[in-house]
Amino acid sequence: MNRILFMTKPRDIAALQEALDHRFTRVELLEQALTHTSQAREQEAQQAAGASRVGDNEQLEFLGDAILGFIVSEELFQRFPHFREGELSKLRAHLVSEKHLIQVARELNLGAYLRLGRGEENSGGRHKTALLVDALEAVLAALFLDGRLAPARTVVLRHILEPELESLARSGQGLPLTDYKSALQERLQAAGRFQPAYVLVETQGPEHRKIFTVEARLRALDTPGTEFVGRAEGSTKKDAEQDAARQVLEYLVACSTERDLPVPDNGRRVSKS
Repeated sequence: MNRILFMTKPRDIAALQEALDHRFTRVELLEQALTHTSQAREQEAQQAAGASRVGDNEQLEFLGDAILGFIVSEELFQRFPHFREGELSKLRAHLVSEKHLIQVARELNLGAYLRLGRGEENSGGRHKTALLVDALEAVLAALFLDGRLAPARTVVLRHILEPELESLARSGQGLPLTDYKSALQERLQAAGRFQPAYVLVETQGPEHRKIFTVEARLRALDTPGTEFVGRAEGSTKKDAEQDAARQVLEYLVACSTERDLPVPDNGRRVSKS
């Protein structure tokens, strides 16, 4: 691969590597990921006839798009085993969308590192959504080619997937298009078990800012009483019920795979004795 000439100071590349938490063995891969076609073609025009082609980030962007899709798909598959294919697809589409990726590209300040031709530079290319998102995907490919899947996965999880899932949870929206109560109902029906009881146990706050606390109580399978309680708060009873249902659902998923059952956040296993 041809090494690319660039105007940005080496310390800038070092700063980006620090942000990516990966020290490149082949730094030319990162340089190419940041080189737009406009810069590459200008360099070629200045070279002598017959000189080799200057690399740009188009092919890396193609590879990075596939790597991003794979890592996000695998993570969602592992994290949400109760999701249907349609729910997984919609959540993945959100996480790899241009609307979301541009936020990540800006947080990494990729615009400051782009190698642009004069035309793109003068037309504000460092701030163009398409160029920044393409560069982000190209950087993922560069990480993969330099260090295989581990460094690319680290960047995807740390900057693309986990912050957005946490943001959705904090906002009270939950995950997009997710109905934990319905998913729990279907799982219990399939197992021939009783549906949980949703109980409003506490209401706090002024009328315009109430906080509702709800418990989802799962009946024991082979003994009288309650086996597990999911407990959650929400700005509406519906939100609290959904989060409590999520805890019960995660408990049931853990039951099917683990001997020592982990208890989801806020939930509690009830003694049967």
